[in-house]
Amino acid sequence: MKAIIGGTGIDKDPRFLENMERLVTKYGETYYSVVDDILYLPRHRPGHSVPPHMINYKANVQALIDLGVDEVISIYAVGSITRRLSPGRFGLVRDFIDLAYSRENTFFDGSTREVRHTPFVVPFDRMLGARFARNAINSGNSLALDCVYITTNGPRLETPAEIMAYRNMGADVVGMTLGTEAALLKEAGIKNAAVAYSINWAAGLDAEGVSFLEDESIERLARTIIDIAQKTLCGNNA
Repeated sequence: MKAIIGGTGIDKDPRFLENMERLVTKYGETYYSVVDDILYLPRHRPGHSVPPHMINYKANVQALIDLGVDEVISIYAVGSITRRLSPGRFGLVRDFIDLAYSRENTFFDGSTREVRHTPFVVPFDRMLGARFARNAINSGNSLALDCVYITTNGPRLETPAEIMAYRNMGADVVGMTLGTEAALLKEAGIKNAAVAYSINWAAGLDAEGVSFLEDESIERLARTIIDIAQKTLCGNNA
C-alpha cells in the first residue's frame, strides 16, 4: 500500500476527513483514511489537535508498518530561510538537520528491539523523489530541489538569531516534524520522499515580522501537492 502523511494545510482537505478510522498499535493509537487506494495519515491527528512536540510519531509509523505501507510521500509546511524555497513554492527535501529533543525518535532504543545504528547517508528515496519531480514538471509546476530542512522542537516559532544560525548551518527551510518522522520511516524500511512547501519567511527575514500566506493560498498549494503525490504513488509517472 502507498501513503501520504500530511500536516498543516493538508489535514484540512475534505477528501481525507471522511471515513477516518482509528488504529491501535503497540505504541498507541493513530488515525487514517483510505482514498482511491492511497492511505492518508494526518500526523497531528484529525482536526490538527496535537502540537509537533507531542505527536506520537512511533504510533504513526508503526501504523504504516501494520497496514503494509511500503512507499510514503510526506508533506511538510515550512518557513523559508533561503530563496531556494521561497513562500508559495514547494520542493523536494534532500537532507535534514534534527535539533528536536525529548522525543521518541527511534525504534531501536534497547527496550523492545535490539540497538541498531541506521545509516542516513541517503535520508530519502531518490527514485520516489524523481517520480514526484517528473509528475510535478509534467503537470506544469516548478519545484525546488536539494532543500535542507532543519527540525526545531516547537511549538514556538524561532527567533531571528536562531534563523541566522540555521542559515549558517546550511538549512533552507525550517519546520518541527520532519527529522523525527523521517528517522522512524527510514528505520522501518519504508521508502520516503519528503516534500516541503513554504507558507512564510522565517523570523527576521520579513520586514513585517512573520507573515503567513492566506489560508486559501495554503490550501490551494496543498491540493496541488496532494494531486501530484497521488499520481506518483498510483504509478502515473508520465
